[in-house]
Amino acid sequence: MTITAKKIHEEINKADNILIISHKNPDGDTLSSACALMQHLRNIGKNHTAFCATSINQNLAFLPHIEYFITDPVIFKRQSFDVIIVVDSGDLRYAGVSEHINNLEYSPIIINIDHHATNTNFGHHNLVLNTAASTTEVLYRFFQINEILIDKHIATCLLTGLVTDTSNFSNPATSAEAMKIGSRLLSSGANLKLIQGWTFKNKSLDALRLWGKVLSRLYINETHNIATAVIIPEDLIDAKIGDEEIEGIANFLCNLTGAKIIMLLKDKGNGIVKGSLRTTDDNTDVSKIAKAFGGGGHIKAAGFSINGTLKEKDGNWAII
Repeated sequence: MTITAKKIHEEINKADNILIISHKNPDGDTLSSACALMQHLRNIGKNHTAFCATSINQNLAFLPHIEYFITDPVIFKRQSFDVIIVVDSGDLRYAGVSEHINNLEYSPIIINIDHHATNTNFGHHNLVLNTAASTTEVLYRFFQINEILIDKHIATCLLTGLVTDTSNFSNPATSAEAMKIGSRLLSSGANLKLIQGWTFKNKSLDALRLWGKVLSRLYINETHNIATAVIIPEDLIDAKIGDEEIEGIANFLCNLTGAKIIMLLKDKGNGIVKGSLRTTDDNTDVSKIAKAFGGGGHIKAAGFSINGTLKEKDGNWAII
C-alpha cells in the first residue's frame, strides 16, 4: 500500500489538471472522499474538477466544496485531464463513467481509491484496501503515508465517510482501527456534531411515512433466514425522499432478530428493481449474492440492480 500511495502522490504532484469522480447515486463515503481530495488539491494549488453522473445528495450539503460538483458529462469533451481519480467505486460502470472514459481521445492516468472487496482494480494505480471501513479510511492512510496535513476541513470530510459507512460506528464495518482513526480526526478538528446533525438527525415526515409502509410489508423466509422488505413506485408518489433515506431503512433493519440476511427491494417503476443487502452474521457474505445478480459491495453490505417489477402474491413479493 505504501508504494502505491507514494506513486499516486507523485502523479497528483505532476498533474496540471485533475478530475475527481464520485460514483452515481452518491452516498456519504464517495462524496466526502471527493471533497477531502478537493480540499487537498486546493491546499497545493492544483486545478481540479469534481464530477458525479447523477444529482448530489443534499443531506451532505455541509461538506466543503460540494457545491462545485458538475453532473453534466459534457466536461469529458470540453476539458482534458492528466489524472482521473475515481473514489469509492468497484468499477467504472458503477461510477457511471465507463462510456465517457472509454471514448476519450487521450489516455489519462486513472487512479482507483476504494475499499470494496469486489473492486476490479481498473486503474493504472489501485489503492484498494477491503479491510477498511470506508474509502475515507483509505484516504486517511494515503495522507498519513505522504505526510500530508489533515486540516479541519479534510478531517470533517474523512470522518463523514467513516460515520456514514459504519452507521455511526454501529454496524459490522466498525473496526478498532476505524475507531482509532475517528478519534485522530476529531483531534484534527473534525466536526462530529455537524456530521451527525446532517446525516442521522434529519429524518423528514415523508421519510418516516415511507418507513412505516416498508416495515408493514416486512416478512421473513425462515427456510433461508432472509428478511425482505419492499418499496413500490406508489410509495414514492409526491414524496420527496432521496436514495440515502431509503438506504437508511436497510441499515435500520439490521436490528431485526431472527434473520441472517436483510434484503430491501425497491421497484424504481422503470423496469428495474434495486436490491440492498445487509447482514450482521459473521459467516455470511452478502457481496457474493449481489455479485450473482451483477452487483457488488462489501461482505456485510452490498447491492444490485435487476430487470423486472415487484408483484405481490399471498403476502409475499417477487421480481417478475
